Amino acid sequence: MTDHNAEQMGQGRGGMPAGSPQEYWRRNIRYVAVLLAVWFAVSYGAGILLADRLDAFRIPGTGFPAGFWFAQQGSIYVFVVLIFVYVFLMNRLDREFEVDEGDDE
Repeated sequence: MTDHNAEQMGQGRGGMPAGSPQEYWRRNIRYVAVLLAVWFAVSYGAGILLADRLDAFRIPGTGFPAGFWFAQQGSIYVFVVLIFVYVFLMNRLDREFEVDEGDDE
């Protein structure tokens, strides 16, 4: 039985019932892991490992080397964007599992 067929029959992946707390947290942890991996790649990869190569480029309008910029500012900006991505993903997941706060007014 494929995952798609299992979900149609009221079961999520791994034989768990669709909408189960285990499925909700499994997907939540997957979101967190992926977003942290992106942040790590940008902050460690671009800010430390690739800093020398990125320093060959300048940020337009500032004159700062790109490697320095990623180490000082870029990873912070990416982190803030990832917060908004996480909020979007979790709101969608909450609606899917019917645990969203919604508007009670």
